[in-house]
Amino acid sequence: MILWELFVAFLEVGSTAFGGGYAALPIIQNVIVERNQWLTMTEMTDILSLSQVTPGPIAINSATFVGIKLAGIPGAIVASVATVLPQMILLFILSAVIFSGRKLTLVDRALAGLRPGVVGLIAAAALSVVMSSLFAGSSVWGMDFIALAGFLLALLLRYKKLDVITVVALGALVGLLGGAVEYFIP
Repeated sequence: MILWELFVAFLEVGSTAFGGGYAALPIIQNVIVERNQWLTMTEMTDILSLSQVTPGPIAINSATFVGIKLAGIPGAIVASVATVLPQMILLFILSAVIFSGRKLTLVDRALAGLRPGVVGLIAAAALSVVMSSLFAGSSVWGMDFIALAGFLLALLLRYKKLDVITVVALGALVGLLGGAVEYFIP
């Protein structure tokens, strides 16, 4: 039964997640965290963090993580396949049309209309992740100051054009050092 639930949930994610990984985050959050309650928002944020250091799209990484958590390897396979199935079918259809030499004016207009919506979805996902990351701690005002330090450091380093891998590694280092400080100085 859980395999079918995973398939249907991630088929929905794959069918509605237009605009790439970050645009898919609110959809993934709705299906996984809010509706099915398979993950907490903290676990969802962890998936996003891990997705930055592992190859592959966020939707696939989410599907694999949730699938393994709920049903082991078969769950990971079912959820991952369900996530990519709609895009594969759409890609086959559009490829046939494109390579037949037909003009896709309708598709071009639809994509032009989707762009502003996708930007809004990305902004909503970013705000949700920032809020759950910075205000998950038990410090003053509920703010996690170690997370805030890592966030501000990452913003500064990306503004200075430092490569993403270095920024992620330094963010992990800030987290480890902050955790060590909290451990030794309660």
